Amino acid sequence: MVAAAHRPDPELMGSPVDDHLVVFTPSGHRGHVPADTTVLDAARKLGVDLDSVCGGRRICGRCQVEPTFGEFAKHGIVATGDHVSPRGPVETDYKGRRPLLGDLRLGCAARITGDLVIDVPVTSQVHRQVIRKEVDLGDIQLDPVLLLRLVEVPGEEERPTGWLAASLAQQWGLADIEVEGRVDEELGKAVAAGVEAVTVAIRDRNRVVAVWEGLQDRALGVAIDVGSTTIAGHLCDLATGEVLATGGAMNPQIRFGEDLMSRVSYVMMNPGGEVELTSAVREALDKLLGELCEAADATRGELLELVLVGNPIMHHLFLGYDPTPLGTAPFTLATEEAIDLPASDLDLNTHPAARTHVLPCIAGHVGADTAAVILATRPQERAGVQLVVDVGTNAEIVLSGNGRVLAASSPTGPAFEGAQVSSGQRATPGAIERVRLDTETGEPRFTVIGCEIWSDEPGFDDAVAKTGVTGICGSGIIEVVAELWLAGLMDSDGVIGGAGTGTSPRIVADGRTYSYVLHDPGTHEGHQILVTQNDIRAVQLAKAALYAGVRLLMDHLGVDQVDQVGLAGAFGSHIDTVRATVLGLIPDCDPDRVASVGNAAGAGAAMALLSGTARVEIQDVVRHIEKVETALEPSFQQHFVDAMAIPHRTADYPGLSTRIDLPPRTGTSAGGGRQERRRISPTQGEVQQ
Repeated sequence: MVAAAHRPDPELMGSPVDDHLVVFTPSGHRGHVPADTTVLDAARKLGVDLDSVCGGRRICGRCQVEPTFGEFAKHGIVATGDHVSPRGPVETDYKGRRPLLGDLRLGCAARITGDLVIDVPVTSQVHRQVIRKEVDLGDIQLDPVLLLRLVEVPGEEERPTGWLAASLAQQWGLADIEVEGRVDEELGKAVAAGVEAVTVAIRDRNRVVAVWEGLQDRALGVAIDVGSTTIAGHLCDLATGEVLATGGAMNPQIRFGEDLMSRVSYVMMNPGGEVELTSAVREALDKLLGELCEAADATRGELLELVLVGNPIMHHLFLGYDPTPLGTAPFTLATEEAIDLPASDLDLNTHPAARTHVLPCIAGHVGADTAAVILATRPQERAGVQLVVDVGTNAEIVLSGNGRVLAASSPTGPAFEGAQVSSGQRATPGAIERVRLDTETGEPRFTVIGCEIWSDEPGFDDAVAKTGVTGICGSGIIEVVAELWLAGLMDSDGVIGGAGTGTSPRIVADGRTYSYVLHDPGTHEGHQILVTQNDIRAVQLAKAALYAGVRLLMDHLGVDQVDQVGLAGAFGSHIDTVRATVLGLIPDCDPDRVASVGNAAGAGAAMALLSGTARVEIQDVVRHIEKVETALEPSFQQHFVDAMAIPHRTADYPGLSTRIDLPPRTGTSAGGGRQERRRISPTQGEVQQ
């Protein structure tokens, strides 16, 4: 028998005068704790993933955190330095294995004395983010942007001014070569040392940018997809195209706001905020470069070429541009062109001659990452109507057909990444990622990240004993909502236990609405995982915004059917495409022609890293893309309202019906009755009622 619905801890709901509101990032866990509570105890009370091997005895140093100060309008907090206790002897004298650097504090020693926002670094998390971003370059045609050439140094009597260009012409058949001034200086030192040969790096086939004494047989590059939540990088050999290492990290900007517009708002409300955001992401990029080099047994001195992509706000912030014009219509970009600049301009520690290439942005909310997706998937070269969607906090949509390519962004919000969902979390071990409901009994079965055994199979409890079942991530959220409708426990309006739906012991009263109990451990060691009515609404708002954006592009292209759908990105790579269609996330299509295209943004960035031809090609494609701003299109609102129903108020699903039996649509929307109307803010922010 399922226990009664879990209720929040009353101690966390109230806010007595001597209690303080604390918010932990990046998890977003928040609540009130008594004054003088240690940060570690507050983290435990609120279910925050904060490491501690010694159990708070102030020995191990694993619980390091960073209190942040300023005005955080999103959280309703103004935090100052006296909202956390000053350093005492324990922290001042700390000499542990992991140094207590900068503003880091020991969670077991620092005490909360006022409202506070606390960042938990990745290194202090037990269950660190699973960076699900791999790269598949397919059969890429290499066209190196940088070549290494060994050149014999002629004798002194045969070494006139400009001898290097002449030697490259004679020994390698390279004409019209320019030599940068810095190289001349380094070359002079090498020759004075009496070397018999030097290796030079030639960029874009016409410019010598670096020189080494003797033989240098490897030059490396890194392609980086700077996402709003995660940053993924791929270290490649520029000559062979081999991917030597892949790594990722959380974007530290998340402590300034989970969604992009929160970060723009932070800049607007905090003078100098853009400098903080830029510094944070550049530090993360530089650290990632070091980790990639270490993983491949390489040195930073071998890094000579970088390619960066990201959505427009990430693009502006890592380049140091003001992002605030992207916060309001007409969403003006600082530049739409591809950019080349020294890596040192971005505070990145590489070879002094390293260059950073940034792919062009497409529109105010369609960035260089979408250009990379197009480069990797090439929808414009395929027959029929091709839809490519990169699902994230903002969904980037590309539709091609009839010789045209259109692009738009739709504000889905962070629900698909676990935010705005009561038991939602990011994709870490212990998060529910697959869900199936028995259509007769309503009983669930699920899998969690880090365990391939289903919850109703022998050995599941032992397999998850270490991590537990901690919450539900984006792929699981999509599946459980779709499954609730397929099982008849929710109507087409998204109402759990609505008129005409079935019953189940797992449908429990939750105030004036109902919730579905997805997981009940039945012990005091875990907590119930519920799908609440508010959770359903958050998912409906997100999926309706995405579908409406797709439908708007279809209107502009003059089509009513798509022939193929590609789901890009880390999230798109792990969702069940059938359940996503059942939910109404995407239009109907032959299920066999709906598939993940992997980390297409990362793949496209790597292609641009390894091919000068690819860089020229994508710049030409971007110039001819038709941009559609969803927030400025009146018809977007009606498409959005119609898409609130599950799977849709009126659209047919003949393709999906070949794969799965769809139940009749119930609820007021199915009968054409009252619709719950919403609107999208003109700043591409959250969907509002």
